[in-house]
Amino acid sequence: MKALKKIIAGAALAASVVGLASMASAQDIKFFTIGTGGTAYTYYPVGGVIANAISKPPGSRECGKGGSCGVDGLIASAVSSRGSVDNVNAIISGLRNSGFAQSDVAYWAYTGTGTMEGKPPAKDLRTIAALFQEHIHLIARADSGINSVADLKGKVVSLDEPGSGTYVDAKLILEANGMGVKDVTAEALKGNAASEALRNGKIDAYFVVAGYPTGSIVELASAEKIKLVPIDGDGAKALTDKYGFFAQSEIPAGTYEGVEGTNTVAVGAQWYTNAKESEELIYKITKALWNKESRKLLDVGHAKGKTITIETALSGVGVPLHPGAEKFYKEAGLIK
Repeated sequence: MKALKKIIAGAALAASVVGLASMASAQDIKFFTIGTGGTAYTYYPVGGVIANAISKPPGSRECGKGGSCGVDGLIASAVSSRGSVDNVNAIISGLRNSGFAQSDVAYWAYTGTGTMEGKPPAKDLRTIAALFQEHIHLIARADSGINSVADLKGKVVSLDEPGSGTYVDAKLILEANGMGVKDVTAEALKGNAASEALRNGKIDAYFVVAGYPTGSIVELASAEKIKLVPIDGDGAKALTDKYGFFAQSEIPAGTYEGVEGTNTVAVGAQWYTNAKESEELIYKITKALWNKESRKLLDVGHAKGKTITIETALSGVGVPLHPGAEKFYKEAGLIK
């Protein structure tokens, strides 16, 4: 009986030790969310690549020996969202730790100007890094007869969901061309839903702001003859003259099957967080993003990954850097 009691006591002690170890391990884990966009667009897959690069769960192999080179104990996850405006709001409210947003949307939110005029400035918004250029796609069927922004008048057009950067920029493009939302029959479709509606003739055209090539348009172009409608001329000039975040650019021929090179405008995609996030954590995350092992993941993880470079990490940044990110960039020699 005494022997049995000893065995039971030993088992109980062992269970307690395991339980305490598990609790300690759980306490070492830090979860970190990255708000992205619709699953059919560029933010979501790029967010997944970056989440993978900065994560290093307990028990991972050592960096350089087949294991992750992320932040010790960090588990980052890419979260699908409605896009730029939604991500900024979620960061400020504390719903998400970080998120991607167009540089124009973020600047207007931070300053309470532009499209965010009349709303409280998002003063706790901070930048981690500039990522890549996003091009504004205006998609229509090849036989639609829509050859310019002006041709959208009276048509059924998806501007994407309110809360997305696409919705903000679509309105600005219409305005730069002497139109408004009232001049079209506006729909609020996103990603694959917009592609499907175009194929079925339920809409005449739709806007997408995304890094090219974007998955849903690649799929659409392989199944339907489409065109990219140019966003150029006086309207594009008026837009870029008024808003310094926009630049005139081109989506090259062959980006999408059967689609010619098309003039358009572009805006920067950047990664933001809250000023209240730990300086040490954001420093480590920024450092992990730019290590040589992450470079390998970015290069193969998505077509846009190769354009995400430390050399352009501060390009077009209009919202202050998080102190943790700033510390890293000073160490890296990007800030004197």
